[in-house]
Amino acid sequence: MPKSLAEDVRRALAGERPLFLELLCWPAGLRVLVLAPHPDDFDAIAVTLRHFHQRGDEVRLAVISSSWSGVEDSFCSPPTTDRKAALREQEQRDSCRLFGLPEDRLVFLRLMEDDDGHPVDDECSIARVRDHILGVRPDMVLLPHGNDTNAGHRFAFRMLERCAGSMGICFTALLNRDPKTVEMRSDLYTFFGEEEASWKAALLRCHRSQHRRNLNMRGHGLDERILRVNRRSAAEFIGRGPYAEEFEIWPGPASCPGI
Repeated sequence: MPKSLAEDVRRALAGERPLFLELLCWPAGLRVLVLAPHPDDFDAIAVTLRHFHQRGDEVRLAVISSSWSGVEDSFCSPPTTDRKAALREQEQRDSCRLFGLPEDRLVFLRLMEDDDGHPVDDECSIARVRDHILGVRPDMVLLPHGNDTNAGHRFAFRMLERCAGSMGICFTALLNRDPKTVEMRSDLYTFFGEEEASWKAALLRCHRSQHRRNLNMRGHGLDERILRVNRRSAAEFIGRGPYAEEFEIWPGPASCPGI
């Protein structure tokens, strides 16, 4: 049986923190799974994902919830739950097309949702997430940090945590900072400049319903909301880049050796 690349990932991430993505010696041929609570969480870490995609690693995206509740009634007609969910899924397809992610690398898990549009926390949800992770057998899983005021972000990490110990596979998770992250440990940074920021902003604007919602609620678009977080993350390291995607490293299943 071939040795899991997950152990090589752990060694690459074993240095003194914080670590900088561009300085790490990543093993080749990684399987990278983005476990996105909502459409647009993939795009929030797009520069990091492009690093792996351009290396030739296998990047896959699983969207847990279509998040219909985040679409304003005025944005679509008729403003039904199904119409809103389909709209958000199409926005993610448009973004992935611009990113260059092959269509067969994108999956919508479509877990059962409650009346507020949040995934239902039950055994069926756990089994669906577990089965998908086992099907991919990732070396790394990327998702928003669980210490977050967003219910979907907390749910995604809770699902990963519950599944991890029972799957019998080793992986490392990178938990990214989001505008609603409460607190996290800063372990890994991906720095980038204005050209990459413009590219990332274009991906985020593919999520038209969320871009409009942010303009209406906050006076700035989804692109600026995410890039503001990236500017704050980079501010501690003057000279490395004006923007950074920031991660906490989570070691994965307890049955695997820690980092």
